[in-house]
Amino acid sequence: MAYYRNIGHVPPKRHTQHRDPEGNLYYEELMGEEGFSSDSSLLYHRGIPSAVVDYREWEVGDMSLTPNHPLKPLHFKLHDLFPAGSEKGVDAVRGRRLVLGNADVRLTYVAADQRSPWYRNAIGDELVYVERGNARLETVFGAFEVREGHYAVIPRATTHRWIPVVEGDEGYVEPLRLYFVEANSHVTPPKRYLSKYGQLLEHSPFCERDYVVPTEPLLAEDVGEDPAAPTEVYVKHRGHGSGGVGGTVHVQAHHPLDVVGWDGCLYPFLMHIDDYEPLTGRVHQPPPTHQVWEGHNFVVCNFVPRKVDYHPLSIPVPYYHSNVDSDEVMFYTAGDYEARKGSGIGRGSISLHPGGHAHGPQPGAMEASLGAEYFDETAVMVDTFRPLDLGEGAFASDDGVYPWSWVGGPADAKGEGA
Repeated sequence: MAYYRNIGHVPPKRHTQHRDPEGNLYYEELMGEEGFSSDSSLLYHRGIPSAVVDYREWEVGDMSLTPNHPLKPLHFKLHDLFPAGSEKGVDAVRGRRLVLGNADVRLTYVAADQRSPWYRNAIGDELVYVERGNARLETVFGAFEVREGHYAVIPRATTHRWIPVVEGDEGYVEPLRLYFVEANSHVTPPKRYLSKYGQLLEHSPFCERDYVVPTEPLLAEDVGEDPAAPTEVYVKHRGHGSGGVGGTVHVQAHHPLDVVGWDGCLYPFLMHIDDYEPLTGRVHQPPPTHQVWEGHNFVVCNFVPRKVDYHPLSIPVPYYHSNVDSDEVMFYTAGDYEARKGSGIGRGSISLHPGGHAHGPQPGAMEASLGAEYFDETAVMVDTFRPLDLGEGAFASDDGVYPWSWVGGPADAKGEGA
């Protein structure tokens, strides 16, 4: 994070005695990136944070990956992974399904209606996009109310849980649909948007005012739970499990919500996609113009409702392009997708355009876009600089026909069509 926060009760000098009203010492924990050499925060616990009374294995699910071979573009219909009603009894930690991944990032998806267990990802930061629904996100730094369109940036090893809000005035409403970008690194704003000291600069399409940050501590009694109760925390970590991802359940000696105060520059935060200000031009702007986040060997871009190109001869939809150094993944979440009309892509779809394959608008889309002044579309794009392999969720949601969507179908591609 770019700026310092001081929340709750902390001592005036770090690494000094800090006591509760009865005179008991609080336990100071440094949570820091890159050892002791990058952003960090100091958390003050009522209990010893390393006190774990039991350990057991957690099978995190099928994390195996299969190469995209023969190489082809693909379309995944993520809503098919959780048909209506199947989300009952699913939580946002144990219910995730792996769609795509490589050595740098995993893209997973869930539709959940149940409170998740306490969880921490010890492999990397998690960038979570809320496709649909509402939830309360509780963390050791504080709580957030999240809604459709929010990004949540959750630093590595932050203990947290997701609580969907699925009961309305008339009973059950839609589940919480979350798209996870699980990094093996940290997730930050693009470096070109930041000053040498970390402030977001004037040319950035968003600023610190757009971040939702914790404002007060969250303790076990605040959520009606026993501070002294041993509590399970599900930990995802590097290991010898499926796809090199391991899982362990730690039974902590006490409730994880025991942080009375913290300060520093490392903490979870939210940003809503509506607060991203799109950059436009006289002719079509390339994807880096829309970048919002980056991690090691991948970037994330926003495509939001916006005015489009205003040169008198402009073609508003993208030109055909070959990303020779990257795979491009587009998650379509709202609106109409001018460049993809006729392909079958809609809300809840993911398109994968791998490096080595030229891709662009569907037949007829260029002509249809001429004269357009505004596009009403919302999508989250992830570009990776290593090839993406296919997870079990990809095979379960593949539409089977997208590779031929530029030529009218497999039969036409083989010269057998009408």
